[in-house]
Amino acid sequence: MTAPALPAYGLVCLTVGPEVRFRTVTLSRYRALSPSEREAKLLDLYTDNISRLRGAADFCAARSIRLYRMSSSLFPMLDLIGDDTGEAVLTSLAAQLRAAGQAFVDHGIRVLMHPEQFIVLNSDTPDVRVRSVHALTSHARVMDGLGLTRSPWNLLLLHGGKGGRAAELTAVIPDLPDAARLRLGLENDERAYGPADLLPVCEATGVPMVYDGHHHVIHDRLPDQDHPAVREWVLRARATWSPPEWQVVHLSNGIEGPQDRRHSHLITQLPAAFADVPWIEVEAKGKEEAVEALMGLETGETAEG
Repeated sequence: MTAPALPAYGLVCLTVGPEVRFRTVTLSRYRALSPSEREAKLLDLYTDNISRLRGAADFCAARSIRLYRMSSSLFPMLDLIGDDTGEAVLTSLAAQLRAAGQAFVDHGIRVLMHPEQFIVLNSDTPDVRVRSVHALTSHARVMDGLGLTRSPWNLLLLHGGKGGRAAELTAVIPDLPDAARLRLGLENDERAYGPADLLPVCEATGVPMVYDGHHHVIHDRLPDQDHPAVREWVLRARATWSPPEWQVVHLSNGIEGPQDRRHSHLITQLPAAFADVPWIEVEAKGKEEAVEALMGLETGETAEG
């Protein structure tokens, strides 16, 4: 669990090609099935997705990718309230799930997860808060099943949630189950929570901040990611990490300029502010193509130096 010699650029969930793909089932389709059909469907789907996840470990290892964001949709229906079918099926696959997680550990690949946007811990609607905690706990259960550590090394990342409710977010975090709380990280977004809004929450709760320079540029209307404020916030976010060598940031570019929320296919601007960041998740439409291009750039620079 040490920082890489060069930045470790992370692959996000899937590949552009067919190598890393996962299956799913819609809620309406699932509910149309009988109880026995539901169990059979989930058994088939979960078994296949665990196998595909194991393949993702090999895919990353073969390309020296040391950071992988696991999809939060590997086990659909696992978080349904009042329906334990998914939990029973996943429990029956405990050995396979643990073996998939061990593959990442054996390859030295750090695994993170960024659950769905509908998880809003500080919603002003009680039912949404209950469902959000339940869903987050289900994701933490998957990470436990994979044998991944209960620490920010294996991060469960959320945005700040409902705008204007930082105090409510600060209050709910200490009461989360350990499996979720000990892995939790928070990311600044482009609308509700800029870095300055999120930092007090991170400092009060001991939760690390995952800094996103693209979101920061949009939220604060900065000219680009070479603005001095980007470096300032890389360092302020780093201070929330223990140890600081575990710091993760997000890297993306807009398609038509810095204020464009849409992610470009490849990374065209690598901020100088990220030069000493050890772990960088690449949020680009080109997925593995973007990661491999950055890794080639780093290798070339090292060889020349």
